Order: sequence, then structure tokens, then C-alpha cells
Amino acid sequence: MPELPEVETVRRGLIPAMEGRRIARAEVNRPDLRWPLPEGLAERLSGARVTLLRRRSKYILADLDTGESLLIHLGMSGRLLVSGVTLGRFHLDHPAPQKHDHVVLHMEGGARVTFNDARRFGAMDLVRTDREAAHWLLAGLGPEPFGNAFNEGYLVQALKARKSPIKTALLDQHLLAGLGNIYVCEVLFRAGIDPRRAANRIAVARVAALVPIIREVLLEAIEAGGSSLRDHRQADGELGYFQHAFRVYDREDAPCPSCGTPIRRIAQGGRSSYFCPQCQR
Repeated sequence: MPELPEVETVRRGLIPAMEGRRIARAEVNRPDLRWPLPEGLAERLSGARVTLLRRRSKYILADLDTGESLLIHLGMSGRLLVSGVTLGRFHLDHPAPQKHDHVVLHMEGGARVTFNDARRFGAMDLVRTDREAAHWLLAGLGPEPFGNAFNEGYLVQALKARKSPIKTALLDQHLLAGLGNIYVCEVLFRAGIDPRRAANRIAVARVAALVPIIREVLLEAIEAGGSSLRDHRQADGELGYFQHAFRVYDREDAPCPSCGTPIRRIAQGGRSSYFCPQCQR
């Protein structure tokens, strides 16, 4: 599942094609993705101008001049691909239509934004912009890692009564928005914290130190275009490269980059946790 860096990378790649531009024509090729698409989606999008592209947690929000926002969730295999526009030094020609091109936005100026999703675990919805905080996918989300509301005091307070493992706590989207399995593993390695440690049994100073480490890891991943393990592609179709910088994630039995001890993998809450049993306490 794409995490914050992958979604942010896609959002940034969409800006040249979408932000400030009108959707000349929206093409909707099926009635549903993971859930039914909004009624009249093509008609409600066609002619609307995209005033701003934002990200909330793992969702992209395209604000429209109609007072609505297009909410997009990539799911496990969804891709938003741009064509017919120049990004950097390269002009991206329109590819031939593909079987799983479910929603296509033909933008003014000739660009095209295609939502392709082979497994249809992604989602799209239209929500009134002034009521988006109450949308069932967004309501209750915790603060953004780069926002002012996420700070040392907040995290210490949020974790002090949590008896669950720190790994599980940091994955809770109600506590912190956008952080997923890959980046929690990497954060805890840099912090030297065992993912099995109870959140409320970690010293205050170590909890506070997690805040800059979380931001550091996420920023590095964004600059690398995210992590491409299976399906993630940037908006220009290119792979992300942060997977080449993993220190523990998906490196079971490989030597720890700090001490050489083999990296361990355990299951926590149905997900794999990777850590160094020597460096992380």
C-alpha cells in the first residue's frame, strides 16, 4: 500500500498537468473501483478547474472551482499517470489506452491524467471541500508528520498511556497520518528502538527524538521518489528509488548496516517488522 512519500511524490508529479488547469473532459469507464464511484462523476468533473492539489495522509485531494474536491486513494495497485506534458527535460507522449484505465482526465492544454488500477483497490470520491474533514475516509485522522500539530509534546502525550508495541502505535492513523509499515521500520531502526517495546515504557527523551527522525526518513523517501516494491510508479511512470536505501525493511538475514548482526523479521498485527536485535532495544 502506498505510504505518505509515494502519495506525495505522485501529487507533486500531477501539479504541472492539473493545478490551475481545467478538466476539458472526464472519461469514466466503469461504475466502481473499491467502492461505487460518485453518481455523475464524469459530468461533475468535466469543465471544472483544479485550483489546488493537496495531500491528506495517504489521499490526494484536488480542489475544484465548483466547491467540491476530488478525493483519490491509490490502493494497492493504483497509478495516476501523466502524459502529453513536458516534465523536466522529457515530453511524455500519450500511451495507447490500457485495459485498466478506469478514469481518464483530459486536461486543457492537451495533458492527460489516467487512473489505472488492475486490482481496483483504489478509490475516488467527490466531497464538498468545506466538509471534507467529516468524510468517512478522513474523519479522525491524526496530525500530519510535517505539520505544527505534530511535535515532541504531542507524541509524548499520545504514547504515554499506550500499552501496545511502539510499532503498532505508530501505524495507527488516528495517532499520526500517513506513516506506514515501511517507514515505521526504518524510523525505529534509526531511533534504536525495538518494535516490540511497549509504547508507554519508552523514555520520554527517546519518544521525543522520534519526531525529527520521522520527518527525516519521510523527506529522504520523498526526495527519492518513494519506494517501488511492486506497483508504485511516479506520475511520469518512473520507479521510486528509496528501496535502495532501506536499512532494515525487507532485509531479513542481511547484515545490519551498523553492527553486522543479521536483520530479523517478525509478524506484528499481520505485518512484517524488520529490525536489528542488537542495535534496537
